Amino acid sequence: MSGGEASRAEVAVVAVAELFRGDGDTLVSPMGLIPSLGAKLARLTFAPDLLLSDGEALLVTADGEVEGWQPFRKMLELIVPHGRRHVLMGANQIDRYGNQNISAIGDHAKPAKQLLGVRGAPGNTVNHRTSYWVPRHSRRVFVESVDVVSGVGYDNAAKVGYSARRFHDVYRVVTNLGVFDFATPDNRMRLLSAHPGVTVEQIRDATSFDVDTEGAGTSREPTADELRLIREVLDPEALREKEVPS
Repeated sequence: MSGGEASRAEVAVVAVAELFRGDGDTLVSPMGLIPSLGAKLARLTFAPDLLLSDGEALLVTADGEVEGWQPFRKMLELIVPHGRRHVLMGANQIDRYGNQNISAIGDHAKPAKQLLGVRGAPGNTVNHRTSYWVPRHSRRVFVESVDVVSGVGYDNAAKVGYSARRFHDVYRVVTNLGVFDFATPDNRMRLLSAHPGVTVEQIRDATSFDVDTEGAGTSREPTADELRLIREVLDPEALREKEVPS
């Protein structure tokens, strides 16, 4: 990487930032390095009204200064049930309808691998906007059927009925290869944009199910100012390059 050329990691940071365009004063809960960098970049550029959570009990600015107190009890009382939150979670598995698994791999009664547990994923997905970040797009992650439903996808929300569908909003999935959404008639995953240098064939090969690629574009690259912010302000140690190698 030299001069103004953007790395794959920097394109991913911008793709994450774009998740929050138009969110206004929504509380953003980004989980992980690239999600945090993307949320902070959005706050510093086109989304100055975002409220950033530190993941515990504080609201912080993009440079880490404390600007408010948001304890977990208040989060559950005021934010989660009323939709003014956009959470960006990880996914060990995700399927074509946006069902996400962070609980266990294999038979739930005797899993081959124990993970985090469902955590807050069910409540997040049925109460407010939820997106996912996957740093290594592969068939092991993008599966035909998740082993455990942690985050609720569109098909399962429909089965439950109005109470689950009313505020259900699995928005987008960002990976090291591209950006995906569910804006199809049956809410199946589709490719919104492939990152520069990534082909549709690569994405299909790395996905266990058929993904709609018709009309897919190319993810936008960072502007000169965004590159400066990423490299000099938000991540001068370039930790992003370890999470998403170019």
